Amino acid sequence: MTLIGAESEDLATSAATQVDLAVSTVVFALRPHLVTGEPTIWLPLVRRIREPFLGQWALPGGPLAPEDELSTSASKSLNRTTGLKPRYLEQLYAFGKINRSPDRVVSIVYWALVRAEEEQNASLDENVEWFVADEVPELAFDHNDIISYALTRLRSKITWSPIAHGFLNDEFTLAELRSVHEAVLGRQLDPANFRRQLLAEGMVEATGSFITGTSHRPPALYRFVPRNKRNEP
Repeated sequence: MTLIGAESEDLATSAATQVDLAVSTVVFALRPHLVTGEPTIWLPLVRRIREPFLGQWALPGGPLAPEDELSTSASKSLNRTTGLKPRYLEQLYAFGKINRSPDRVVSIVYWALVRAEEEQNASLDENVEWFVADEVPELAFDHNDIISYALTRLRSKITWSPIAHGFLNDEFTLAELRSVHEAVLGRQLDPANFRRQLLAEGMVEATGSFITGTSHRPPALYRFVPRNKRNEP
């Protein structure tokens, strides 16, 4: 098997019977929607600069060097193409339908969640552009399907895990945490019920600190509780 990848799944010359490997990454960040102004899930795409799919947008990807672990390859290619170095990077799924590319390619896909301060390091390039995740155009390969899968996984996981920490600082207010959940789920949540459920599950705990400099009652800061300390059955 040839271990190989390239910018958004470019391939080196290989025998037609070989299966090539590529690594791509779906990056999610929260930004205001340009129309509604509400926090919304965005992701960066890169423009294809060679065939196949010349000029089309695609997920960032890069070469898989034989000496690199998959996660290392994903991290390197993501930083090279977008300038991002997210702390949350996790393997998502492997996509390998026979007709997903002109040559037989299996793509190992990672997903990353980006905090606001991490997003500030993103590259400004004519071949890199951010899109609302639910409003992406027709992409190269099967990348629309990959994004759809990643969104479904994110929206499911946020209901039972602390995955929202990928978008937040280590300490946060409950209003900030609720805003992340609302952006991911695409609907408003009742503040009182949201707070009650979180505290009942033991997913977060108060730090004892507060945000200062506000004209109203200072909001309390919280942090996620390690899994082995939560109130789980």
